Amino acid sequence: MASTGKIARRGFMLGSAALAGGVAFGVYRVQVPYANPLISDLQDNEASFNPWVIVTPQQITLITPHGDKGQGVASAQAMLIAEEMDLDMGQFEIDFGKPDKAYWNRALGEDGAPVLPTDDSFGAEAQRTVFSSLFKMLGMQITGGSSSIPDSFVKLREAGAVARETLKAAAAKQTGIAVDRLSTQSGAVIFPDGTRIPYTELAGTAADIAPVVDVALRTPSEWRLIGKPVQRLDIVAKSTGTLDYGIDVQIAGMKHATVICNPRKGGVMNAFDASAAQQMRGVDAVLEVTGGIAVVADNTWRAMQAAMAVQVDWGPAPYPAEQAQHWAEMEASFTKDRLDKVWRDDGDVDDALSGVDAITAQYRSPYVAHQPLEPLNAVIRVSEDQVDVWTGHQMPRFLQQQVAQITGHDSDQVIFHNQFMGGSFGHRLEFDHIKRCAEIAVNMPGVPIKLTYSREEDFAQDFPRHPGVARAKGVVKDGHVHAIDLHWAAPSIVASQFGRIGMSLPGPDNQIAAGAWNNSYRIPHYRMTGYRVPELAPVSSWRAVGAPSGGFFFDTFLDELIHRAGADPMDERIRLMEHDVSRKVLKEVADMSSWGGDLPDGSARGVAFVESFGVPVAMVVEVSTPNGAIKIDKAWIAADVGTVIDPVNFENLVQGGVVFGLGHAINSEITYSDGMAEQSNYYDGDGLRLYQTPEIFVRGLENGEKICGIGEPPVPVAAPALGNAIFAATGTRLREMPFNKFVDFL
Repeated sequence: MASTGKIARRGFMLGSAALAGGVAFGVYRVQVPYANPLISDLQDNEASFNPWVIVTPQQITLITPHGDKGQGVASAQAMLIAEEMDLDMGQFEIDFGKPDKAYWNRALGEDGAPVLPTDDSFGAEAQRTVFSSLFKMLGMQITGGSSSIPDSFVKLREAGAVARETLKAAAAKQTGIAVDRLSTQSGAVIFPDGTRIPYTELAGTAADIAPVVDVALRTPSEWRLIGKPVQRLDIVAKSTGTLDYGIDVQIAGMKHATVICNPRKGGVMNAFDASAAQQMRGVDAVLEVTGGIAVVADNTWRAMQAAMAVQVDWGPAPYPAEQAQHWAEMEASFTKDRLDKVWRDDGDVDDALSGVDAITAQYRSPYVAHQPLEPLNAVIRVSEDQVDVWTGHQMPRFLQQQVAQITGHDSDQVIFHNQFMGGSFGHRLEFDHIKRCAEIAVNMPGVPIKLTYSREEDFAQDFPRHPGVARAKGVVKDGHVHAIDLHWAAPSIVASQFGRIGMSLPGPDNQIAAGAWNNSYRIPHYRMTGYRVPELAPVSSWRAVGAPSGGFFFDTFLDELIHRAGADPMDERIRLMEHDVSRKVLKEVADMSSWGGDLPDGSARGVAFVESFGVPVAMVVEVSTPNGAIKIDKAWIAADVGTVIDPVNFENLVQGGVVFGLGHAINSEITYSDGMAEQSNYYDGDGLRLYQTPEIFVRGLENGEKICGIGEPPVPVAAPALGNAIFAATGTRLREMPFNKFVDFL
């Protein structure tokens, strides 16, 4: 095993990623590095230079701690390390690693600061430092918010560079040749005469020297992988159906379970009769779990059949039973006592609106299910001295804590084996299925319990995207947009989601504003006010969180004002935009789509611009109206992420985001009746069908200074771009999603 000397000297401080703490947490406490969690598992002649690299005589393993839910981030993280370590794709294994504070998410912490992404003032940077420091002190290892690449871009390249230079030092020690005469290529140290020593042959020597942490990162002109088309590491396995997801986990001696829980989420179970289920073939047990019952059997199918045979008396919902009551509560929330925050207050809105005939509009955004392809699942085995958990999840350290509270173990006794996820969109930020699996496993110690939700139960127990209502007033003057006063009422996503794991929201929820307040338009008079609706049905993060609603509200109303002013929708947006990078995004999409050029007969176009997670995105949609129905023909989308890591994956993520955003804008909502979601499967809210999918043209720009992610930002712009195109084609202004309630689509 590794010596204590190795452990002591290999706590790794990432140079440019380290924070300068400040008064809030104490400079020393923030600057002190977390120990390398890989050291304790090393054998003789195995080396680890930091929390992301292991070199043994047999192989090189790169740790990719951000969870992969289909966005390709496992491959992208490995690419960043490999770029500086001089590894070729395929010369290494990847591993999600074990949960640890060392993998805290700097970028997500910074994004939580209530400042505009374009604000680089001293005050804004100070707030980002405070929020990031908090994330470090709490060891917040989270995948979400399109933060994986921003979080990884520098520190993983530094990790690769440290490994490279330490291996060169090991080669110098082993051969006596000076380090400055050595180079690296394709997983080997190269000597002046061309001799090559593979990294794996240097592992033993490297294990006995201190990591070389004074390293220089390579310039973009030297990059071999970043910015180049690279085949993702998972693409062959996914294309051949051989990649294992959480639902594919098989453990010897495993029993299979499913649950049925109160479809009125948070409601109690008054009584149940399992006598019929207990007599069914293969059934081992029927157990109570939080909010319902679990059936354990010898396979999943039998467990699900038996669960349907259980007779249950469910209690009422702890929230309004009917959807109309939810809308009414939101409508009643535009009051001072429910004020969350005035997020923007530029110019003098009250003066601009006084004495004029203001343009008014109201918008609504519904609850929406996550509905990833892989239903919720987990495998948990409880033993006396540890608990093993196999599933795909986005918050590993929180998962350990939640399981430990149920099993009575310490958190570090919960061994989490993270898996590839078959989609999430925020679904796998939740813990109810993990906790229910743990409750079952506690009752059957030593037996691996595999819990799988039925599709219907997955829908019924989902925590959907929050709904919202927005009211807007505006004024146009001299052919231009002059004033906007936007008010948005919604339940707090953050309070609902984190409240379920015992954390409280200390201040305003910036997702009751996302997509609306964080734009860079120079509107002379602009106010954006958020109101917090008392909790209704419990809600959770959904792809791009608040921006799909806020972007729809703001950009649609902006488009209404532009048309009322008689201005060109693209030209007026460009004129109003004061942020240079965002302006270039608008100009790029105008160029891509040949905006202003001739259109086919019966066709029309709409444009929208939404910023989320620091990424400015502009989109043009072209529609036609054969037989009076809407057909989406083409879409052009441009986004600026600072640096495009992999252009192929970038294009795929953007196209996928467009399809996701359009499909949900057209077809999807969750409504409640008698406290239960009325939608129970995919057919209740179709995604975009292949025949409905337009040609999608993508362009990634690199003018921004900050590195950003692209998994979520293409989604929010889709609904307003489509709605604006439909208005241009038909004169019908859509102010509520889903659109299929108001117009027909081919």
